[in-house]
Amino acid sequence: MPINDILKEAREKMHKTEQVVLHEFSGVRTGKASPTIVENVAADVYGSQMRLRELAAITAPEPRMLVITPWDAGTVHAIEKGIQKANLGLNPSIDGKIIRIVFPELSTERREEFTKIVRKMAEDGRVAVRHVRRDAIEHLKKLAKSGGVTEDEEKHAEKEVQKLTDENIKKIDEHLAHKEKEIMTV
Repeated sequence: MPINDILKEAREKMHKTEQVVLHEFSGVRTGKASPTIVENVAADVYGSQMRLRELAAITAPEPRMLVITPWDAGTVHAIEKGIQKANLGLNPSIDGKIIRIVFPELSTERREEFTKIVRKMAEDGRVAVRHVRRDAIEHLKKLAKSGGVTEDEEKHAEKEVQKLTDENIKKIDEHLAHKEKEIMTV
């Protein structure tokens, strides 16, 4: 595998890691209602576990309210139970064939808990980026051992991998700072 392919693969994996962290962040509640908070909640329907996004349309008609409209009205109670079991601190209420979730104001303690959660997610993302770096450097060393590249080319490529790692960790840290600010804003 040529050096360019190793670098390209590392770049793509690091970018995917950043996107995963961003998606996880979107599931953490701030003062605003967002469909991503409940889209992955599982409900027991049709004899199996299904995610809400597979069972219903989820909208945010107001900044602090979600409306879940199941495609099958018979799943309303199962969806309500799923949301309660998910332990998100949300209280769904059934209104005919739809479910409404009104988001209460977050207490300072709850905001601090969410901040800890996003910090853990960010750290997991940084660890994943470092794993990609380690794998890329191992590939480069194998390539150098097999005589595929010179020592100078290997060292240059390792510096490039480190630069990619630093850039991606910095991006994750920026996303973290933004999310923490968003959570702590009353």
